[in-house]
Order: sequence, then C-alpha cells, then structure tokens
Amino acid sequence: MNKAISEGPVAWAQAAITAITAIVTIVTLMSALGCASKNYVRTTVEESEARTTTTTDILQSQIERDQTKLALHEERMAGISATAGDALERAIAAGKLAEGKFLFETILSDDKIRFGFDQTDLPPEGVQALAAFAAELKSHNQNVFVEMQGHTDSTGSKAYNLSLGEKRAQSVRRYLSKEEGIALHRMSVISYGESAPIADNSTREGRSKNRRVGLVVLK
Repeated sequence: MNKAISEGPVAWAQAAITAITAIVTIVTLMSALGCASKNYVRTTVEESEARTTTTTDILQSQIERDQTKLALHEERMAGISATAGDALERAIAAGKLAEGKFLFETILSDDKIRFGFDQTDLPPEGVQALAAFAAELKSHNQNVFVEMQGHTDSTGSKAYNLSLGEKRAQSVRRYLSKEEGIALHRMSVISYGESAPIADNSTREGRSKNRRVGLVVLK
C-alpha cells in the first residue's frame, strides 16, 4: 500500500514531463512549419516579382525597338513626295521589299516624255528618258522594286484621266521589261489621274507639268 502511494507522484511527474515534452515538440513543429510556410511564401513572391520584372523588361525593349523603327520610318518619309510615300506604304504592305527603304524618285514630265494628246505610245523622247533611267537603275546593282505612277492634267473627265494615266504608266512598264530587261514582278503600275497635281491646271504650263509619269524606286 505504501509502495503504491509512493509511486503515484512519480508516475504523475513522468506523465507531466511526457506531456510537456509533447507540447514542446508540437510547438517546435508548428514554429518550424510556420517558418517553412513563410519561406515558401517569400520565395514564391520573389519568383513572381522576378518573372514580372523580366516580362516588363521584355515589353520595354519591344517598345523601344518599335519606337526606333517608327522614328526611322518617319525620317525616311520626311524627304519624299506624298505619292512616293504612298508607293512605299503599298509595297511594304504587299511584302515586295526586303528592307522597306525608299531609294530615289524620277519624274518623267511632259517635256521629257511628251505623250501626244490622248496618246499612250512612247515617243522617241520618252524612250531616251527611260533608257537613261534604266541605266541608273542598273548602276545600283540591287534588287529593287519600281512603282510607275501615271498622272494627267484635268482636261477630260476624272474616269477618263484615271484610265489614261494607267495606260501611260503601263507603256513605261512594258518598255522597261521588253527593252531594258527589268523583271515584271519588280514593277507595278498605278494611276492617280488628275488627283495629284503639282501645278495649276488653269494654265498651259501647269497642265504640262501635271502630265507626267513618276518612277519610285524602293528596296
């Protein structure tokens, strides 16, 4: 009986120690789990921030490249005529150019090409002017693209002048292909008719200047 009583407090003390040890272990584990969770969250946040920073840097670089391209494009466009700029835009949109560059523009005005009234056949003066143009084109020794732009004065209807301008530009293209060996796929034709005058159509001199074929050379 006395032995049982004496063992009671010892057993209780051992149980208390065991319980305290268990509690300490649980607290330690919870603390460790808490630290692990915090570390995981911190690591995840840092990784997310790193990815966001990388994405932002990529987007910023793309914006800077686009701005540079736009500035170069505007610089190229600043020094050329409106119709030459139109030609460049059309050729880029059609995928005709390797570099998207304007090289030069030649205007064959009425005093150089001298189409007869209501005529589309090339006169001798026109042949000479186109031969000189072809020689210049070949001297560049580059794969270029040429747009022929037909222009007329305002005599006649708009529809008629649009057709006349196209036929005259086609005559130029045909000559350059057959006589000068310029590949047809490297040339295109468009007519502005009377819509893009460079002089006053109310005067004889102005009408003469407006009757022209523009040759826009692109790369």
